Amino acid sequence: MSIRAKIVLVVLPLIITPLVLIGVISTLSARNGITAVAAGLLQFKAEQLVTYAEGQWNLLSANGLDANQAYVEASKAAVERFAKSLVRSQTESIFALAADGTVALRSNEFSASTAEMEGLNRLRADGASGWQRLRIGEVDRVAHLAGFTPFHWTFFVTEEAGTFYRSTDAIVRQTGYILAASLLVSVILLLFFARYLTRPLQQVVDAMTEIIATNDLSRRVEVLYKDETGRLGHTFNLMSEELGKAYDQIKSLAMHAAVAQTKEQKLRTVFQKYVPNSVIEQFEASPEQMLIGENRILAVLFSDVRDFTSISEKMKPDEIVESLNQYFGRMVKIIMERGGLVDKYIGDAIMAYFGAPEKHEDDAMQSVMAGLEMIDALEEFNTWQKSKGRLPWHTGIGINYGGVTVGNIGSEQKMDYTVIGDMVNLASRLEGLTKRYHAPLIVSQTVQKRIGDAARCRLLDKVAVKGRKIASGIYEVRRKLTDREEKAWKKHEEALAFYYERKFAEASGAFREVLSLLPQDHCAQFFLTRCATFAKSPPPAGWTGVEELTEK
Repeated sequence: MSIRAKIVLVVLPLIITPLVLIGVISTLSARNGITAVAAGLLQFKAEQLVTYAEGQWNLLSANGLDANQAYVEASKAAVERFAKSLVRSQTESIFALAADGTVALRSNEFSASTAEMEGLNRLRADGASGWQRLRIGEVDRVAHLAGFTPFHWTFFVTEEAGTFYRSTDAIVRQTGYILAASLLVSVILLLFFARYLTRPLQQVVDAMTEIIATNDLSRRVEVLYKDETGRLGHTFNLMSEELGKAYDQIKSLAMHAAVAQTKEQKLRTVFQKYVPNSVIEQFEASPEQMLIGENRILAVLFSDVRDFTSISEKMKPDEIVESLNQYFGRMVKIIMERGGLVDKYIGDAIMAYFGAPEKHEDDAMQSVMAGLEMIDALEEFNTWQKSKGRLPWHTGIGINYGGVTVGNIGSEQKMDYTVIGDMVNLASRLEGLTKRYHAPLIVSQTVQKRIGDAARCRLLDKVAVKGRKIASGIYEVRRKLTDREEKAWKKHEEALAFYYERKFAEASGAFREVLSLLPQDHCAQFFLTRCATFAKSPPPAGWTGVEELTEK
């Protein structure tokens, strides 16, 4: 919004507000005065009508004719003639309602709908009197009501609302015209004086716009007035002169900065292919801290292609590279979208972690979701493989969650930002167990506890992997189950309970039920073999059911 418009918006209310207040007060005063006079006229006619009717009734009573129906009717007719004599316009109407709800008197033609008559008779029955607003014949009317007991009548002296308020409406219109004209004149004058006052400011704005468009700092403005705006123009000219001197220096510095930035961006683009961008940013923020290791709890994911050696023997080198690039592109995208970092490629295997350098509360959950999405993405990849006439790939994924050491590890000549520790080794072993248990995704017990009900988990076994004495429960993870799998997994849970309670006969029966539902369930086949062995040769006392593995 321009400063001229702001001046108008600030000053205009100061002018218009008093005018509006005066106009409204004058209009209301005139309206109330005229309305009072008009209402008083209706009241006067109603009182005159009642007075005349009382005179007629008193005349009958004084002559003892108040019981004579003929004289009473003659008196009513006289009252009706008097009512007609009171009417002064075509829109005015006087009528009376009798006790039975019928129209007993009318000054002119009277027409009202059934609903309107019901409303009028309610007023009569309630003994209403004085000023009222009515609707008769689909026309809004104002009225003054007065009752006359001897005849059991209620007089209605009415006038159309439009006629009644005609004079006051004319005053409102005239006041509106005056206010509109005042507003127009005020705006015109304000715009003229605002333009005059802001002319120096406009010159400064025009000069700055031209400087921005042309980079010509020699532009100057004319000093028009010897006031604050004049001093502003003079100051602007001084500033332009000084900026012109500095501009040449800025261009030189900007050129050097642009060259340095281009070199830095090229180096950053290259390094991002080897080091995660978040690690680079952390190094830039605090380079000395990046050389110090840190203990961190995070999730580690290992993924490996099954029988890759035999698969690659049947492919040409360029085909192997093309397929690996397609495979890694899909898998790495999923890992990064889930907040993970790819630590390294180990041939056809991927090592990634979730929780460094930035930690999140749901790192374990995100790693499992990434693993499930990688399994789904493998189907798309195999569709692409099939279109190329190549064999499908099968993968195994292992995930562990626990404490590791994270940081830059290596020598002065070559360093890697990576994670090490027993938890990393266990994650690698879990990936290897996917072959033994024929499960595409296996997680440790620490991961299973972190994901809760977000995914379906089944305890596969309790194992002590090679090189590790501490046992760990291992779990198969699925996004969802079919009805048969749902029943089989539930029966599998019951079978494991029997197994770890050394009830091998009951466990065998339960595992057979699992196989009846899932004939290819290798885990159930494993336990059936173990149950048969332990049925013949029971395990020693202190047996916990942990399977000690001697192979990776």
